[in-house]
Amino acid sequence: MAKDILFEIGLEEIPARFIRAAMEQLQDRTTKWLEASRIAHQGVTAYATPRRLAVVVQGAAEKQEDISEEVKGPSRKIALDASGAWSKAALGFARSQGVDPEQFTFKELAGVEYIYATRSSAGVETSSLLSEGLSGIVSAMTFPKNMRWGAYDFKFVRPIRWMVALFGQEIIELEITGVKAGNVSRGHRFLGKEAVITEPAAYIESLRAQHVLVDVKEREALILEQINKLAADKNWTIAIKEDLLEEVLFLVETPTVLFGTFDESFLNIPQDVLITSMREHQRYFPVLDAAGKLLPFFVTVRNGNAESLDVIAKGNEKVLRARLSDAKFFYEEDQKLSIDIALAKLENIVYHEELGSIGDKVRRIRQIADRLAGKLELSAAARAEVSRTADICKFDLVTQMVYEFPELQGTMGEDYARKAGEPETVAKAIFEHYQPRSAGDAVPSTEAGLVVSLADKIDTIVGCFSIGIIPTGSQDPYALRRQAAGIVQMVLEHELPVTLQEIFEAAMEVHENTKSAKHSGEELRINLYEFFGLRVKRLLSDNVRYDVVDAVIAAGFDDVVDVVGRSRALMEAVTATADFKIAVDSLTRVSNLAAKATATAIDPSLLKEEAELKLYETWQAIHTPYLEALTARNAAEALAILSGLKDAVTGFFDSVMVMAEDEQIRANRLALLAGIDGDSKAFADFGKLVW
Repeated sequence: MAKDILFEIGLEEIPARFIRAAMEQLQDRTTKWLEASRIAHQGVTAYATPRRLAVVVQGAAEKQEDISEEVKGPSRKIALDASGAWSKAALGFARSQGVDPEQFTFKELAGVEYIYATRSSAGVETSSLLSEGLSGIVSAMTFPKNMRWGAYDFKFVRPIRWMVALFGQEIIELEITGVKAGNVSRGHRFLGKEAVITEPAAYIESLRAQHVLVDVKEREALILEQINKLAADKNWTIAIKEDLLEEVLFLVETPTVLFGTFDESFLNIPQDVLITSMREHQRYFPVLDAAGKLLPFFVTVRNGNAESLDVIAKGNEKVLRARLSDAKFFYEEDQKLSIDIALAKLENIVYHEELGSIGDKVRRIRQIADRLAGKLELSAAARAEVSRTADICKFDLVTQMVYEFPELQGTMGEDYARKAGEPETVAKAIFEHYQPRSAGDAVPSTEAGLVVSLADKIDTIVGCFSIGIIPTGSQDPYALRRQAAGIVQMVLEHELPVTLQEIFEAAMEVHENTKSAKHSGEELRINLYEFFGLRVKRLLSDNVRYDVVDAVIAAGFDDVVDVVGRSRALMEAVTATADFKIAVDSLTRVSNLAAKATATAIDPSLLKEEAELKLYETWQAIHTPYLEALTARNAAEALAILSGLKDAVTGFFDSVMVMAEDEQIRANRLALLAGIDGDSKAFADFGKLVW
């Protein structure tokens, strides 16, 4: 008969940002332990609140599954000595498997006989495994930060205060750091009492009676339901940011939504400042009107019931008033700081000990931006805007507002620059040069913002690479992968007429004089290409088959717009054109033979066969328009032109002996194929396609 298992770890309050990962880890480790222990079950469900992590295993078998498996040992030749007795190797194999040598059987595998042992093991009672198994699961869990408490060496995310461990109605004997498992959990810290859990199936309702909603999805649904109802009743738009909702979700056990107000005079401060202050410091949801303008209200979630909500609201209003007063003070003081004085202060802020100050970085950004503006052939007016934006793009880093809210860098720069009389395009570009900040974020819309963003990001990447800071594994403290992805995204979305090579060179020229550079020249360029190649490959893989990605990447990815166009055109042809495989097969055959070519010059007078002459003429006819289409980034047209070689190539192979006895003719035919292969490989390595 199957029984449910409940395991709850009661803790001091866990940081909200750790809880979901910890809950999923507990579920995953429990599932893997059950599988490794051969305990059949119907599923594992995880639960969590700020003070507990729990799993319920549905329908766990009362006994392990029996096993009987056949294990291969040494070959017969090794297992038997000259007299036919078991060798030391065979006897050692028997001991390792816990069987008598007389139980060996012989079986043939790939023409060789081997000895086999049948190892059987009867399953034991599940109840006898649970104590050690659950203890091992807890000990194996990892967290971003751990704690030790008392005299114990054991580490966990927070001190363990109670545990519930049940197999059906039976309490599992388990003790960790002096805490013994039982069947008593704890309810809401203020509203609830202890809850006796009679069986795992009663877990959710037993804690609900003590004002604890352990089901994360239920808690989230209740929060959203209350917020949406409040928004409908008040005709508000309540801005729900996913990461804030996630944090609030793991700060409460019984959620109750309420709202408060703040003085309208604070609305004179930029909206982003108010919203950031409410979200980051107070975990409040801002309230907007239909046009997206901030209203003097906020919404928060209480960890408790609906009693005395007016008192709770007033307390929150008092705290928020102090926060917004600070923000107002910072905002007004910052406006007394001139841009020139702010820029001078950047000289005293270390960017990196080997790369100088923020002031040094700004000067590099200016030089790189000017080079890129020239390559993009911007107008004189646009270049002036690029230069001014680059010069002042980081000045807001020394403001009190950005010191208090680092996430407002760029936002405050735009506002303060506008108030200081900078041109609107420059003010906007200061904000935009941080874009895209993350995957899915918008790219800069202004020329100045775009160029300075490229310059800022490539300066960071080339600077870090030049001093040996190259991301490995999951380590990327300077977010170089994100910045490289941002560069690729900007080039693609704006279809910039610039290659990765040109972007690299603009930064490498500026960094040449970095005294502490560990990598430079060709080595640096190779490292950058490999790094950006992975970003381009990941971009393509979102919508294109892996073999198509490999094929187009092999032809080069220096021009991001071009490689994306080629991948899309090839993907469409592979999936939509029935006879495209014939064209690919012909080009692949050309490539295979072209590898044998030792010369590139083609002598038309040596083309004696009609089929080879036709292939040459067909190739000559398409060569120029094909390359022109590629140069114009018209990948679909280029592929269609290249596919026009199919019949001529097929006819060539049907009637011409490429490897002719005459050395001159053979070399000439191979040179012809090499020329065609060169054109083909400018689009993709078609041999990498999988059919």
